[in-house]
Amino acid sequence: MINNTLSSYTASTPSIDTELDLADTGQKGIRQLESTLSFSPSLPLISTQQTWLVFAAAVFLVSVPVFVEAPIVRSLPSLSLALTAFWVWLSFSLMSRTATYVWGDLLLGFSGSWLAGAIYWGWLRWEPLWHLPVESIGLPFACWCLMKNWGKVGSWFYLGSLLGTALTDVYFYLVDLMPYWRQIMRVDADVAPQILQNALIQVQTPWGQSWAIVLALVLLTVGILPLNLKQIHWYAFSGAVLSTILVDSLFLLAAIAA
Repeated sequence: MINNTLSSYTASTPSIDTELDLADTGQKGIRQLESTLSFSPSLPLISTQQTWLVFAAAVFLVSVPVFVEAPIVRSLPSLSLALTAFWVWLSFSLMSRTATYVWGDLLLGFSGSWLAGAIYWGWLRWEPLWHLPVESIGLPFACWCLMKNWGKVGSWFYLGSLLGTALTDVYFYLVDLMPYWRQIMRVDADVAPQILQNALIQVQTPWGQSWAIVLALVLLTVGILPLNLKQIHWYAFSGAVLSTILVDSLFLLAAIAA
C-alpha cells in the first residue's frame, strides 16, 4: 500500500528536470524581453522616404481608433480591450528585428492609444470629463521611455495623439459642447442627427468659429514645426498632431450631413 501511494505521488509530481526546464524557459523569456528593451537602432540613419512613411502611418493610426475601434468597442468592449495585448505582442515582435524595429516602436505607442480608447469608449463614454484622464493612461510609460531614450517613435506618436485629443476636448469645453456629447451617447441612433444639428449651431456661432480657427492654427504650428528637425520620431509626432485636424474635420462634415 505504501509503495502504491509513493508511486502515485511520484507520477503526479513534476520531475526536477521538468521544473528546471520551465525555469530555464522563463529565464530565456526574461532575457528576450530585456534584449528587446535594450535594443534601439540608430534612428537618424533611416531614409527620408521611410520618415514620410512613418508620418503617413501615424496619420492612419490616429484614425484607426476613431473609425475602426469605435464600432468594435460599442458591441464588444472586452474584445477591444483584449486586442491591446495582441498589439503589444506584435510591437515587441517587430522591435526584435532591425528591419522592422521602427514599425514595432510606432505600434507600441499606438497600443497605448488603443488601450485608452477601449477603456473609455467601452465603459465610460457617457461622461466626457473622464475622456482626457483615461486617454492619458499611457503618459507615465511614454515619459519613462523618453527618459530612458528608448521607444522614441512610439512615445512621441502617443504624445502627439494625446495633445490633439486634449486640444479637441478643450474646444468642446470652451464652446459648451459637452451637454451634446452626453446626450448623443445615451440616445437611439434615429435621434442622434438632431443632436448633431444642435451642436453644429453652437459651433457656427462667432465664438465657436473663432476658437475653431485658433485650434486649427495651434495644431498646424505644433504639427509642422517639428518636421524641420528631420528626425523620424518628430515625423511620428507631427503625423499624430496634424491628423487631429483631419479627424475633427470629418466629424464636422458628419454633423453637417446629418
